[in-house]
Order: sequence, then C-alpha cells, then structure tokens
Amino acid sequence: MEKVPMTPEGYAMLTEELKTRTTTERPRIIAAISEARAHGDLSENAEYHAAKEQQSLNEGRINELEGLLGLAEVIDLTKLSGETIKFGATVSLVDEDTEEEKKYMIVGDVEADVKRGRISISSPIARALIGKSVGDSVEVAAPGGARGYEIVEVEFV
Repeated sequence: MEKVPMTPEGYAMLTEELKTRTTTERPRIIAAISEARAHGDLSENAEYHAAKEQQSLNEGRINELEGLLGLAEVIDLTKLSGETIKFGATVSLVDEDTEEEKKYMIVGDVEADVKRGRISISSPIARALIGKSVGDSVEVAAPGGARGYEIVEVEFV
C-alpha cells in the first residue's frame, strides 16, 4: 500500500479523533444499544436501529482512521526548506485576473481544509504548484475555467 503524507499536526488530529471514538463514542453507543434493547421488541424499536446504525458508522470511521494512521508518513516540516514548492510549503499567490492574494499550505489529503488555508497535495492547484518557485506563473484548471496565478512567496514554517 502507498504511504499517506501527513504533517505532525494532521497525525495528532487523527490520533485524537481515534482516541475519542474508541474511548468515548464506542461506550456511549454500546450503552444506547443496551438501553434500547431493554425496551422490548427489537423489530419495531427505532431507538435500537438508530443506535446500531451509529455503531456501524463509528466502527467504520475507526477502521478508516486506523488504516490512515497505519499508512501515515509523518513529514517533519521543520526540516523542510528550499526555493521550490513541495509538500509542507506555504505559498502566497496572486490571482492574475483579480489581483487577489491567497495563501495556502500544501498538506496531505486527510488534513486538507480550504477554510483554514490548507490544500491537498493531490488538488489541481497543488499539483500545478509543485516544483515551481517565486516569480513563476501557473495555470490551474478549475471547475469555473482555467485560472492564472503568480507565486509571490514560498516559505516553510
């Protein structure tokens, strides 16, 4: 299987979610199933069926998290440097049409969050940026049409 690149922060976030799901959610759901069973006839017991569905979703997510953490390749961002864009870089871009400046950090797929300025390494914009440096222009195929950006800053935090 292929390794999943991840920042230490992303790894910690997934580890914490796994811990919460196994130590808090799992016992809560088991208690809800036991309580619903006590109500009698399971064939018409909506509480029981809802609790079983919650259990199924929780266990599925636990399996997914364990798989992601098992395949994680945690990349120490403090050891990264250079002029070219790669995983872990924080990139400042200027939209060539609107002159709007945007700042993104390139992270692993599971920790991407555009609202926080974190884009996935496999996103179209990150793929266009990889290997480029300050002063380069990139063309990104976006759902609303191609967009042009100029790279104004590359930093490794």
